[in-house]
Amino acid sequence: MNLLLKAVQLLYCAYAFLLFVLIMLIVFPFVLLALSFGKITGGNIIYKICMFWASCWYRLIGIRHEEIFESPHDSTRQYIFVANHISYMDIPPLVLIAHQPIRILGKYEMVKIPVFGWIYRAAVVLVDRKNAETRSKSVRALKAALKQGISIFIFPEGTFNITPAPLKDFFDGAFRIAIETETPIKPVLLIDTLDRLHYKSIFSLTPGKNRVVYLDEIPVTGLSVKDIPALKQQVYNTMDAGLRRYRNYSVA
Repeated sequence: MNLLLKAVQLLYCAYAFLLFVLIMLIVFPFVLLALSFGKITGGNIIYKICMFWASCWYRLIGIRHEEIFESPHDSTRQYIFVANHISYMDIPPLVLIAHQPIRILGKYEMVKIPVFGWIYRAAVVLVDRKNAETRSKSVRALKAALKQGISIFIFPEGTFNITPAPLKDFFDGAFRIAIETETPIKPVLLIDTLDRLHYKSIFSLTPGKNRVVYLDEIPVTGLSVKDIPALKQQVYNTMDAGLRRYRNYSVA
């Protein structure tokens, strides 16, 4: 029975990844066309295309995207979205919740993936955390997006959380940008992505629900850079408590 289940799991993963590539190849010409509309308009179109891509893929592989609003969300306002990061499946829900113009801060290493890397480069603000020059460039790009009326999305943990705790320690970047640009922070929780695809294996993909929870926004009006540690801790505590409401974690 175990061998049969493993065989079914492998077939499902092969089917899902094949569909991922096929849909990507179908939308790729439209991404190239969108680039001709310029960085701002073209970028916004690319996110709509990626939303279509993710939605089609989810439906065909049996994953249900669900958005839960613990407080009202105003998609006409600008935010710095922050989320927990624990799986490669964290990316599709971020595209699916892009109900307003948004740019995601993404790892530079992903551009090396054939075809997908080209779409990724066109859609995200790239950062190489090991390189101080690219870190500074990415911060400037994020601030420029905010000036254009575009929200931004940052994983404050930086990399996958492989600890037993709900969250790793946060970097300062998102909170510094929030204070310097006076943009409120909107925490969101990715509840089920670890269950859908564990970071240990790309062959652990499973169908099922994939919930995204919107928490209440955290204003930064009147704060200065000296308040970064307190703001970072406030957001951390809010997200930690939220994750514990939806998932079971051992008491730290």
